[in-house]
Amino acid sequence: MTGYAAVTGKYFGQVLSLDLRAVNSRYLEQHFRAGDEFRGVEPALRERISQQVVRGKVECRIALSAANALETGAQLNMALLDQLAQLAQQIGQRLEHVAPLNVADVLRWPGMLLSEYGQQDWQGPCLELLEQALLEFQASRQREGEKLTEHIIERLDRMQLQIDQLKPHLPTLIAAYQQKLTQRFAELIGNAEDERIPQEVGLFAQKIDVDEELLRLQVHIQAVRGILKKGGAVGKRLDFMMQELNREANTLGSKSVSVETTQVAMELKVLIEQMREQVQNIE
Repeated sequence: MTGYAAVTGKYFGQVLSLDLRAVNSRYLEQHFRAGDEFRGVEPALRERISQQVVRGKVECRIALSAANALETGAQLNMALLDQLAQLAQQIGQRLEHVAPLNVADVLRWPGMLLSEYGQQDWQGPCLELLEQALLEFQASRQREGEKLTEHIIERLDRMQLQIDQLKPHLPTLIAAYQQKLTQRFAELIGNAEDERIPQEVGLFAQKIDVDEELLRLQVHIQAVRGILKKGGAVGKRLDFMMQELNREANTLGSKSVSVETTQVAMELKVLIEQMREQVQNIE
């Protein structure tokens, strides 16, 4: 499932920002984009995200920007400034057309502003911001989940309608096929009164009876509804139910002895595939 959240906070005289983005993925993948000062914080952030997110390709971006230098009492890192000036001069001598650094570029340079607070441990601030981001992130995913639920329920309703329309016609369809078989057997054997004909037709009628498949389809449909109603992390259970639904639809198609049954089986498979594509995105 997709999701997005962005939060900021001021810590140690600097502005800390944390963004969470997620796109659909069958499994949980975490990617971090952060400066070296946050490398030690990453394991704790990964653990916390994994406690809240089960599926999705999640990207976490962490960045620092300078707060108002007058407000925070920050000072320039003169040693770094001298090094940057020397490097800029050397580059300017070699590459004449390179634009020089402006004041804003210099102030944004990592480590250029020295906070009065000195070197700090960023784990607490990062975890605090992450908690805020996760609330917003999960809220956005909840909204998407509600839309996906509506999508799946609409297709479950259409599946049930297909089954309800087919069931009353099954006895007639099977009887018509039995009559056709009886005629063919009689032509092959050359004797319409042969007692083997009803026996063979009866056995074959049992093989093509799809009442059991339709019943299991209905049971699975109700199971999917129950899972959706219960909520929570249901993606894997729904994925399993899509496999079960598809298996019954395939069996229904293989047993079909009429155009009507074949069409229903095909329509069911289309609806199941539409649901399956969305289910793989559900946490």
